Amino acid sequence: MYKDWPKTATEMSTLVKELRIGAPDTMKAFSAMAVAATQAKALDTKTKELIALGIAVALRCDPCISFHAESARKHGATRDEVMETVGMAIYMGAGPAVMYAAQAVEAYDQYVAKNAPAA
Repeated sequence: MYKDWPKTATEMSTLVKELRIGAPDTMKAFSAMAVAATQAKALDTKTKELIALGIAVALRCDPCISFHAESARKHGATRDEVMETVGMAIYMGAGPAVMYAAQAVEAYDQYVAKNAPAA
């Protein structure tokens, strides 16, 4: 199965804009929570994004996988780190997590390829 993960993120961003319009107070609070949660403190932002990616796999959230695979890449996560992260998600989420872990790696690889310097 091949999914276009960057396209998934773009489509969801468009849909979430509707929430920002329709439920502005809730979405402002959610955005503030996201900023607070991802801010580097005892854990750096890359580690927090890898945790979010693992949770996305365990909860089977396609858009979450897309957003956090890209954010982990942006914050310097390596493919090996993504593999260890999805390994933990598989351990915690069993068989269904295996299927989503494979998709998380695919999403990460697509973002790496999309952002690779042109040859």
